[in-house]
Amino acid sequence: MTMQIELPQQRAVHLYTELARTVRDRGLLRRRYGYYWSRIALAVSAFVLVWAGIIALGNSWFQLILAAVLGVVVTQFGFLGHDGAHRQMFHSAAWNEWTSRILAGVFAGLSYGWWKDKHNRHHVAPNQEGRDPDVAPGAIAFTRDIAARRSTGFPGWFMKRQGWLFFPLLTLEGINLHISSLRTLFGSDAVAHRRIEAALVVARLGAFVVVLLMVMPVGKAAAFFCVQMAVFGLCLGGSFAPNHKGMPIVPPTLKIDFLRRQVLMSRNVRGGPFVDFAMGGLNYQIEHHLFPSMPRPNLKRVQPIVRAYCAQHEVSYTEVGIFASYGIVVDYLNNVGLRAREPFECPVHTQYRV
Repeated sequence: MTMQIELPQQRAVHLYTELARTVRDRGLLRRRYGYYWSRIALAVSAFVLVWAGIIALGNSWFQLILAAVLGVVVTQFGFLGHDGAHRQMFHSAAWNEWTSRILAGVFAGLSYGWWKDKHNRHHVAPNQEGRDPDVAPGAIAFTRDIAARRSTGFPGWFMKRQGWLFFPLLTLEGINLHISSLRTLFGSDAVAHRRIEAALVVARLGAFVVVLLMVMPVGKAAAFFCVQMAVFGLCLGGSFAPNHKGMPIVPPTLKIDFLRRQVLMSRNVRGGPFVDFAMGGLNYQIEHHLFPSMPRPNLKRVQPIVRAYCAQHEVSYTEVGIFASYGIVVDYLNNVGLRAREPFECPVHTQYRV
């Protein structure tokens, strides 16, 4: 009788297959139509009510309160667009795509095509240098190699304090997202339905400015615009920042099995219903990365299964509170050049080598 020995590499492949089978058998990948239709209806109603309040209030500095509220509402459209792009809402790929395109373009003023391409590359290789655009060189240095090139002068001064400056910088993220969307729509032919998206985004941003100028003087309109964009950037950026920043950075050439790639590089954030709302379900980042097409309300239900499965197979599962997560981000960014001096090694690769 011949006994077959399963190698660590083979076990790594089977790990995710077994988990996915369990999740599928429990029906957690089924679409939640009632949830999404009600969320869309609530978001649209809130958007309309805020604009009705803006028009009714007229020339008043109290408009800045409505500007902040509008920033929060627009963030919810960002989350809904994210869910549609991941095909969480409907079985039909076309329904998901066009719902995401309309919600993002008409209500948030963002390009679905630009965001989908960038975000898909992130999901394929989270925190991997040279592959994940979210750790690519930019205003913030996310990796030690980038930090090493900014050790002197103003770049060095900024880098040592970038953790404290990160959240103030997020107030500019709303403007940055709009600029990136427009740059892609008018500079690349790779985006599907580019003309339609461009028309939606330009019309939305143009109507935003025009209505503000019709309702209030230029000074108040400018203040409203800045507050709304700042709150939008802070809310949206603040929901993505805790999920991967401060987790291991993966060297460009390292290969990791799917389950460990998604779990070891991601961090969950606990905090109850308020955090679920404020982060659009992205606080269940590990589960979202393992099952990107899973409807948002099911992420909470699948979490105990994933957590127990990771414990059973000795895969580190990270979950912290909301304030602790932001503390980790600030500390990591302030000391990015000092963190992870030794390159990350996949546990399976190490085991197999031994």
